[in-house]
Amino acid sequence: MATVLIMGASSGIGLATASLALQRGHSVVAFARSAGRIQVQHDKLRTFVGDARKSADVARAMSGAEIVVQALGVPANARMLTGPIDLFSAATATLLPLMKEAGIRRLISVTGFGAGESRSAINPLQRLGFDLVFGRAYADKDIQENLIIQSGLDWTIVRPGVLNNGRGTGRYRVLTRPQDWRNGLISRKDVADFIVRQLTEDAYVRQAPVLVR
Repeated sequence: MATVLIMGASSGIGLATASLALQRGHSVVAFARSAGRIQVQHDKLRTFVGDARKSADVARAMSGAEIVVQALGVPANARMLTGPIDLFSAATATLLPLMKEAGIRRLISVTGFGAGESRSAINPLQRLGFDLVFGRAYADKDIQENLIIQSGLDWTIVRPGVLNNGRGTGRYRVLTRPQDWRNGLISRKDVADFIVRQLTEDAYVRQAPVLVR
């Protein structure tokens, strides 16, 4: 079993991953600005309140970790349409040298369908709406993915489709070939299932699969 640092663990995919990792016997350091509000209780859980862009915070949380999961998110509000977004790239630029310094090689990072090369699989008609709503966030995720790919670490980039709060089914598609990439629904719990599987598997090292139901 691994000791895993989960960045962005207070909600969404990060919280689902933390809960499932604990259920499957792993030790979890749950890191987030709002980590103090995490209601999960477990003897293998340690919460850490901090800013993913601050080296001192990340370095302290990383102590003892063997694997890092990035599951960062920004609120879905008007800022996504008008304001600058640099959380994903800034946090990654902070994280990568600290991982190398600590000797941690395994990184699993959640971006999304439409980030990086998977943008080419978006229908041209849908791309206008996608860019209007998510363009600023995904431009920053593109930078994030490039930093990870160039890091030399044992990375897996996870690109889920449209997320929902449905139950975890364990039945979802892992699309690794660009010709198969497509958008679709997937629950946060199923994304968490895929991530937790990668804590002990290496089938998708240095790959960036799209996940859909």
